[in-house]
Amino acid sequence: QVQLVESGGGLVQPGGSLRLSCAASGSIFSIYGMGWYRQAPGKQRELVARIISGGRRSYADAVKGRFTISRDNAKNTVYLEMNSLKPEDTAVYYCNVDLQERSGGPVSSYWGQGTQVNVSL
Repeated sequence: QVQLVESGGGLVQPGGSLRLSCAASGSIFSIYGMGWYRQAPGKQRELVARIISGGRRSYADAVKGRFTISRDNAKNTVYLEMNSLKPEDTAVYYCNVDLQERSGGPVSSYWGQGTQVNVSL
C-alpha cells in the first residue's frame, strides 16, 4: 500500500509564508507526477501546482510568482513553498502523486489527507 503524509499547514497572516510537505511511502516503484490541489469551502477542488518527473512545473494563474513547487526524488517528497499569502488562498490543500507500485504495473493516483491553510489577520 501507499501512504501520503502531509504537513506544514496552519494559520498565517496575509503576506506571510508557509511550506507544505508531502511524503510518499510504502510500495513504490516509480513516481511520475506530483502535485498540490486545494479546496475552499463551497468550491470545487482545483489544481494549484504540479511537477512531473522531468522537473517541468505548472502553476495555476492565481499562484504564479508566489508559490513554488519542488520535489526530492530520494525522499519521495513534494513541497509547496507559499509566499505572499492572501486570504483567498485559504483552503484545504491536498497532495496528489501518480506512481507505479511495481515494474510494469499501472500508474495509479493517490491523495493525501489534506492540510488546512488559513490566511487571516
